[in-house]
Amino acid sequence: MKVLGLAGMLPGPHTSKPHPTHKVYPYLLRGVVITQPDQVWSADITYIRLAHGFAYLVAIMDWYSRRVLAWRLSNTLDSGFCIDCLEEALRTYGAPEIFNTDQGAQFTSTAFTKVLTDAKIAISMDGRGRALDNIFVERLWRSVKYEDIYLKGYEFFAELYRGLRAYFTFYNDERPHQALGYLTPASVYRAGTGGGAEIKDHFNTDSSGTISAPLRSTEMVPERGTGAALIRCE
Repeated sequence: MKVLGLAGMLPGPHTSKPHPTHKVYPYLLRGVVITQPDQVWSADITYIRLAHGFAYLVAIMDWYSRRVLAWRLSNTLDSGFCIDCLEEALRTYGAPEIFNTDQGAQFTSTAFTKVLTDAKIAISMDGRGRALDNIFVERLWRSVKYEDIYLKGYEFFAELYRGLRAYFTFYNDERPHQALGYLTPASVYRAGTGGGAEIKDHFNTDSSGTISAPLRSTEMVPERGTGAALIRCE
């Protein structure tokens, strides 16, 4: 394979590995209607394959507008780059009401959650194995990879950083979003109109909190006349 210039497609790093002793917070967003910027932010980590190893990308997004508020790139999966990203977002935009993440050790670490509790922000965490609980950032990863990373095939950390810096400027300020009535995330965030979401329950949950079968499909569609996005489960 080396002679032919081929490489095996092995699974990438596990970016959401939980820590056995860290506190896990409940998911707070089921049934929540998001009506304004800075009501709900979320963060997630994805990996990017380079010529020699991996880079790790964390981003923080405002759910009302889909604006990427801050991002950081790292060559390790420690919590430091996530904390730096969070502190930048808080310095620049103030504090949201709710901050949602998965149960990865970077986000459940005391150092990370202390930044949130000190700012009096409610902490929400996805259910185990439920990527749809953080669907807006999952869709961001799909966009950034298919519209930039896979097309450009970055090999080195420095060129990846430069490429992402340009892409996130494009994503926030130039790229129209169907779910926002073809407005940009930056314009919706500044205006405080044209965004929003209603977070539907992805599972059938009875009054006792017992989860039965998952709902069959999830679709994000624009709400007629407002440009607000609904997550519709069927």
